[in-house]
Amino acid sequence: MANQRMTQTQLVRSLAEHCEVPNKTARTFLDHLASLAVVEVKKNGVFVMPGLGRLVRVDRKARLGRNPATGESIKIPAKKVVKFRVAKAAKDAIVPPKVKK
Repeated sequence: MANQRMTQTQLVRSLAEHCEVPNKTARTFLDHLASLAVVEVKKNGVFVMPGLGRLVRVDRKARLGRNPATGESIKIPAKKVVKFRVAKAAKDAIVPPKVKK
């Protein structure tokens, strides 16, 4: 299990230690940030986390699809989806761009 993700408890502890606040305060901050993001995306269609990226509501158009089991054409209705777009600075820090020769 070399690739374990950071748990919510570990994230809260790390925030609390770095900001020198109690764990309860750090958890409240995280919970409020998540609810604020949801409210803003519902209201404005976008929520920006500077340095990290943005949550964006996108309208998908209706389209024709195919049932993979039968090959039958089906109509896929229009719908709204939420996407996260990573900031360029964060992306470049995680996956450095290739150097052109």
